[in-house]
Amino acid sequence: MDPIRERQLHLTRRRFFARGASTIGRALGTTALAQLLAPTLRGAPAGAGTEGAARLARPHFAPKAKRVIYLHMEGAPSQLDLFDYKPGLEARFNEDLPDSVRMGQRLTGMTSGQSRFPVAPSMFRFTRHPNRAEGAWISELMPHLGRSAGKICFIHSMRTDAINHEPAITFFQTGHQQPGRPSFGAWTSYGLGSLNRDLPTFVVLITQGYGNMQALSARFWGAGFLPSDHQGCKLRSGGDPVLYLNDPPGVARGDRRALLDLVSELNAGEAARTLDPEIDARIAQAEMAYRMQASVPDLVDLSGEDARTLELYGPEVGKPGTFAANCLLARRLAERGVRFIQLYMRGWDQHGNLPGEIRQQCQAVDQPIAALLEDLEQRGLLEETLVMWAGEFGRTVYSQGTLARDNYGRDHHPRCFTIWLAGGGIAPGITWGKTDDYSYNIVENPVEVNDLHATLLHLLGLDHEALVYRHQGRDFRLTDVAGHVLKPLLA
Repeated sequence: MDPIRERQLHLTRRRFFARGASTIGRALGTTALAQLLAPTLRGAPAGAGTEGAARLARPHFAPKAKRVIYLHMEGAPSQLDLFDYKPGLEARFNEDLPDSVRMGQRLTGMTSGQSRFPVAPSMFRFTRHPNRAEGAWISELMPHLGRSAGKICFIHSMRTDAINHEPAITFFQTGHQQPGRPSFGAWTSYGLGSLNRDLPTFVVLITQGYGNMQALSARFWGAGFLPSDHQGCKLRSGGDPVLYLNDPPGVARGDRRALLDLVSELNAGEAARTLDPEIDARIAQAEMAYRMQASVPDLVDLSGEDARTLELYGPEVGKPGTFAANCLLARRLAERGVRFIQLYMRGWDQHGNLPGEIRQQCQAVDQPIAALLEDLEQRGLLEETLVMWAGEFGRTVYSQGTLARDNYGRDHHPRCFTIWLAGGGIAPGITWGKTDDYSYNIVENPVEVNDLHATLLHLLGLDHEALVYRHQGRDFRLTDVAGHVLKPLLA
C-alpha cells in the first residue's frame, strides 16, 4: 500500500478535522530539498494529483533572460515630469482640464472635492536622446539615464485598475489587487529554482527616499500560498544584512553544524509523522541560513570593487541602504546567479511640492540606474538580465491644491503612466504606446499589468498560462485569467 495512503487511513477523525484547515489545499510534497540537491532546476515535481503539484522541472522553452532586476519606485513617479513629454501643455497652464478629456473618470478622495482641475505643465526641460526610433524624450532630472536610451524600451501606455497605493502595489507585485497571492519573485523562484545554492533565489533591497512614504509590506515579496521557501529574503541596510548572520561568541562552525544536523533530524521525523510540507521548507531554509553565514559577508563586501566601478555608481555607493549601494549589490547578486532581485525606492508620492521632492528622488536614483545598466552590459550580463523600472500608477496632469509654475503637486492617475524595460530579450531603443496631449488617456497600444507579467515570464522561458499552482481546488497563476505576451517588445 502507498505509505501516504496508509498514513491517511490511520488518522483519527478528530485529528483529520483539526489538521484539515492547514493541510487541505497544500502540497503533500515540497521542492525545497530537491532544490538543494539539484540547484539548477526548479525541483522534482510533487506526487501526481496532489495540491500544488509542480507542472514542470525546467522552462517551457529556451529563455532569453536568466534573472530579473526589478526597480520599483514606490509612491508612483510622475510620467509627465520624467518621460512623457507634452510641450503643448505650456500654453494651457492653469486652464481647467476639459471634461471631454476626463470623461467623468474616477478620482481619489484627495482631489474629488476640488472646484477646479488646473493643468500643470512640467517645469522641467526635456531632451531627445537617440534610439532606434525617432528618439526618446527624457527629463533633465534624469541626465545619466539619457546615456542609456539606446538600451531601453519605454512603455508610455501602461495602465492599471487600482487608484490607491496599497491595492496598486499589490497588483503590480502579485497580479491581483487583494492580498494573499504569491509575488512575481516567488512565482519566478517556483518556476525556475535557483542558480546559486548559497544565496536565496529571491532577494529584496529597500531604500528610504524623500518626502511622503507609503507603507511597505513584507507580503509584497511574500510567497502567498506557494511553499514558504519561495518568499523574498530582505537584506537589511544597517548592521548585519541578515539577522543572526554571525554565530554567538564561543560557538564554532562545527558546533553550529552539529546543532543544525540534530534539529534537521528531529524536523525530518516530524515531517514523516505529520506530512506537513512546511516542515521540509523549514529544513531547507535552515540549511540556506547556514550557507548564507559564509556567502552574505562576501556579497556585501565591496572592498574588491575597483575605483572606476565605485565612481560609476556615484558618491553614495559606499553608504549601506542608499539606492546606489543597492544597485551595486543588485549587480553582485546577478553575478552570483540570484534569480529575482527587487529594489524598492520609497518616497515618490508627490501630492505637493513635487518639483522639490522629485529632484531629490531623481538625484538619488539617476546615476546608479545608468551605472547598473552600463555595468551589467560591460560584464556581459545585460543580455541575460531583464531590468524593469516601474511605479504602481502615474500622476495627474492637473495640480492638486495650489498651482504655480515652479510648484505644484499631482494626484494618483491609473489611466496611463510610463515604465521601461531593458536587457533580457527586450527590443532595445524603442518606445511603445502613446497618450493624449494631456497624458491622461491612452490613444495607442494600451498595456495591462497582466500583459506585462505574461511578457516578463515569456522572456524567462515560462508560459504564463502553464505556470500554475493548485490551491484550494483550483489552479492559480500570476496572470490569473488574463494576460497576453507583447510580442512587438521582444528582440
